[in-house]
Amino acid sequence: MILPAIAGAGLGAAGLLGWAVRGRSCQWLAPSVWKGPVDRKAIALTFDDGPSESTPLILEILAKHNATATFFQIGQNVERLPHVTRQVTAAGCEVGNHSFTHPRFDFTSTRFQIEELQKTQQAIAEACGVSPKWFRAPFGVRWFGLGKAQKRCGLQGAMWTVLARDWILEAAAIEKRILGGAENGAIFCLHDGRGTVSNPDISNTISALEAILPVLKSRGFQLVSLSKLLNRFPS
Repeated sequence: MILPAIAGAGLGAAGLLGWAVRGRSCQWLAPSVWKGPVDRKAIALTFDDGPSESTPLILEILAKHNATATFFQIGQNVERLPHVTRQVTAAGCEVGNHSFTHPRFDFTSTRFQIEELQKTQQAIAEACGVSPKWFRAPFGVRWFGLGKAQKRCGLQGAMWTVLARDWILEAAAIEKRILGGAENGAIFCLHDGRGTVSNPDISNTISALEAILPVLKSRGFQLVSLSKLLNRFPS
């Protein structure tokens, strides 16, 4: 049995719960992916917490380097900036669900989780005519019932291989984290927003992205959406 084996290794109940909630590879509470195939030189770029007023600038940088990405968007931000959500899909990028109000899901009810996901599905569909297939939990926190909520909304969970921590780090440190984790099948998590804050400062993310993309391209990596990396949900 997996649970006794892990417990016997010294994790204990609290450690097991912590891994189930935040462990990027854990599947216990909700099915999710955290890396792609290693047999081709492709990396998925993902951005959380948008759309924001700066998302169009990120789209320009991606286009300049012939890169696409998946944008996990917050429903409240979509309702505030529906035209930016439309710009994302018009640019050939993918939109994912990142909840409606960006709460932590630990200690919440399944009903609350379903409502957060459903309201975001509706907001995105109304903004751009597309219903997301991917969901990323705010703060990477899964909880009991989230698997049911994802299934109810037709969503596949997504974590990450490398978390950029670009909401707190300077550009040079972001670059170091991303480039240090560049490998076949990697899923990078950056941010084009800061929760539900209007007009957030994401200058460090933008500076890092401008430096990172040419390096990744020079190493021969394709920079693609999550669906393209994993060959899921073809349009």
